[in-house]
Amino acid sequence: MERINPPHLAPPTGFSHAVRAASGTMVFLAGQTALDGSGRIVGRGIVEQFERALTNLLDVAAASGAGPSDLAKLTVFAVDIADYRRHAHDIGRVWKRLVGSEYPAMAVIGASRLWDEDALIELEGIAVVHRRDDQ
Repeated sequence: MERINPPHLAPPTGFSHAVRAASGTMVFLAGQTALDGSGRIVGRGIVEQFERALTNLLDVAAASGAGPSDLAKLTVFAVDIADYRRHAHDIGRVWKRLVGSEYPAMAVIGASRLWDEDALIELEGIAVVHRRDDQ
């Protein structure tokens, strides 16, 4: 995949302006919150919940044959954008630890509430899985 960040736009921080996917199979990753295996939200703060939701999303991606670097698009739904912004640095550290320094095309969208009432954040994404002979 090729990350595209035109020099005339403001430099992206923690996302890419666009990601061009080469030949491969697109995998659409459903929204993941901070649910544990028993269906309970874990983590009281947004950073803890982001880490669990991202871990869940990466687990689903891996089950589909995709690794962290295959994430082409990520949408973050947050019930409190101001809280997300306040913790952006810590969220970024979680991202780098779990995914690395490559960023997909990304958007953060404010939501009045999520399906899981105790959820502060939900992540959904698109990954592009390459066949072995395409890599």
